[in-house]
Amino acid sequence: MGLAVLVGAGAGLGSIVFRWCIQTFTRLFSGHADYAAAPGSGHPHLPWLGAFFVLAAPVVGGLLYGPLVNRFAKEARGHGVPEVMLAVAQRGGRISPKVAVVKTLASALTIGSGGSVGREGPIVQVGAALGSTLGRLTRLTEDRMKLLVACGAAGGIAATFNAPLAGVIFAMELILAAFSIEAFGATVLASVTAGIIGRAAFGDVAFLHLPAFHVQHLAQYGLFAALGVLAGAVGVAFSRVLYAIEDACDWAWRGPEWLRPAAGGLALGLVLLALPEMYGVGYPVLEGATEGKYAIGFLLVLLVGKMIATSLTIGIGGSGGVFAPSLFIGAMLGAAFGAGAHHVLPVTAGAVGAYALVGMGAVFAGASRAPITAVVILFELTGEYSIILPLMLAIVLSTATSRALTRDTIYTLKLRRRGIDLEGPAPGAAIGAETVARVMEPLPAPVGGAVELADAAVLLSRSEHGALPVHDPARAYLGIVTARAVTEALAEQPDGAPSVTGDLVETPPRVTADQQLANALHSLLSASGTGLPVLDAGTGEPVGWLSHQGVLRALHAPRNGETAERLP
Repeated sequence: MGLAVLVGAGAGLGSIVFRWCIQTFTRLFSGHADYAAAPGSGHPHLPWLGAFFVLAAPVVGGLLYGPLVNRFAKEARGHGVPEVMLAVAQRGGRISPKVAVVKTLASALTIGSGGSVGREGPIVQVGAALGSTLGRLTRLTEDRMKLLVACGAAGGIAATFNAPLAGVIFAMELILAAFSIEAFGATVLASVTAGIIGRAAFGDVAFLHLPAFHVQHLAQYGLFAALGVLAGAVGVAFSRVLYAIEDACDWAWRGPEWLRPAAGGLALGLVLLALPEMYGVGYPVLEGATEGKYAIGFLLVLLVGKMIATSLTIGIGGSGGVFAPSLFIGAMLGAAFGAGAHHVLPVTAGAVGAYALVGMGAVFAGASRAPITAVVILFELTGEYSIILPLMLAIVLSTATSRALTRDTIYTLKLRRRGIDLEGPAPGAAIGAETVARVMEPLPAPVGGAVELADAAVLLSRSEHGALPVHDPARAYLGIVTARAVTEALAEQPDGAPSVTGDLVETPPRVTADQQLANALHSLLSASGTGLPVLDAGTGEPVGWLSHQGVLRALHAPRNGETAERLP
């Protein structure tokens, strides 16, 4: 608990430094507090350049952060969250302490010099690096160090966006990919501590200032549902464009990596010259879209422009997050959708801003496939609760659409392109690369669905496993019955209680013989018994049994004529 508070305090202070660096570099490079609020204007200290200063700003910025990242911490390049997810999933939570410093400076220079990226990725990586460093200094176990990494991520989100609850959910849903009481308690402590520091520095106000919206007609829910499906497809498209442009940059550049951001900065400058609203994070433009200031055509131009500008910023080696760009893209999509709906259905469509707000959360959910985080963070960023029902509806439909279109998210796709599967075995791991067929045990004798519970209890007591497969009179597989379920049923035995095994059948997670063991272990760990049936991938009938003991026996079994090792 004490370490969680320390990590939260470090993340809170880190967010203050990070925000100050962004503001300082933005004023230095553009002469404005936020150039997106005054697009197309000149630099007040370089009036003779006019709006053409945006051609030079990304080049100069690239000359500063390119060598910094290439020399001290190459993992600080890009949007940051995938690296934290990888560290937790396969590297025991170990993140170099240099990342905190390099990521802060590189991301601030990228955003300040016109890079069209967000703040969330950098602050998550900075907070996570602080947590990992403290965990190593105090020599914590691997599980506790992973938890401190999540605490750092939660604290960074909480302080930067004044969103303490969203920080907790983000850490558990995306970083840890698991929910537990211990993790919730630790991340809450870190998030609250960082939130207090953030509010002391930035004030206790919503991060985005949007007008109030209300659903005025039931037919609007159908429109919000359609927007959710469309936003899921747009979120997937954003992921594809991001990595397609990154591939194009890899193909085009043949020089030294430290010079790549400066050379690519010229291309980014041309985009900023044509569409200066893309400069930096772009929150003023986002707020303008929610207020209905732009025409449909221009909204679509901004949507496509943001995809290109963000992808180009990251593709040339810039450092920054993709959360804010996904909100921007969602706001443009939602506002355009709402404006179109208002033209077609002027009586029932409602306010354009409501669609922009819902689109923000839906596109982020479609890109990241983190629906709980999307709901909570949109509520905390805007302080707008009146739109919660259509927001939840659109986010769930967007997530489902994204899952139907692709197996990867905008975060995991970056790792999979490098040959890393977060659900697969870590490189060099002793267990995980084999198939389930190699380690499974013979299938225990199944029980019939009509067997009395007392008889089933006898069979379970004689079995090595805490569960047995169940079949119907035609010998078709139904599921499993666990010793725990039978014990509870026999202990209660009220009127109408289950009397045969068929009444207690559970459907366990599906594990097939050709499945990689690393993936099957996730299902095994969550099983209610001490093992799982292994199914034939074609017929769906059980052909073996997977247990923890069987996995370990297979690990120490002699291979290729080796002599089995005798353990004391």
